[in-house]
Amino acid sequence: MATMYAAASASSMLVARPRLPKTINCSAGLPYLPPRPSVSSFSTSIRNYPESSSRFSTLRVKAEETSSGSVEVNDIVEDLKEKWDALENKSTVLIYGGGGLVALWLSTVVVGAINSVPLLPKIMELVGLGYTGWFVYRYLLFKSSRKELAADIESLKKKIAGTTE
Repeated sequence: MATMYAAASASSMLVARPRLPKTINCSAGLPYLPPRPSVSSFSTSIRNYPESSSRFSTLRVKAEETSSGSVEVNDIVEDLKEKWDALENKSTVLIYGGGGLVALWLSTVVVGAINSVPLLPKIMELVGLGYTGWFVYRYLLFKSSRKELAADIESLKKKIAGTTE
C-alpha cells in the first residue's frame, strides 16, 4: 500500500511539473528598442489625443534638442582649478573629504543592516512619518511658526559662517 502511494505521488508530481524548453531565448519576449540618441539636452512637448481613440486620453512626448542653458565643461574645470589653487590647507580639505566618504560608506552599511532586520524598517518608516507630521504642524502650518523657522535658520547660518552681528 505504501509503495502504491509513493508511486502514485511520484507520478502525480511528474505530471504537475511543466515542461521547459531545452534552450531558452531570453530576448524573444522583449520589444525592440531603438538606439539612444547622443544629444545631451532635450525639451519636451506634450500632445493630447482625443478620448475617442481609447478609454483614457494618452499623451505623446516628443523630444527636441535645445542649445540654451548648456554649461561648458571647460569653464567648470577652470573654475575648480582656480579654487583649488587658492586653497591654503589642501591637506585639511582632503582629510575632510575622505572623512565624508568614510561616513557615507559607514551610513550605507548601517542602513543595510537595519533593513535586514524584518520589522525594523517599517517601524523606522513610521517614526519618520510621525516626525514629518510633527515638523509640518510645528513649523510649516502657521505663518508665525514659519517666521520662527526662518529666524532659526538664519541664526544657524550665522553660527556656521562665524559672523555674529
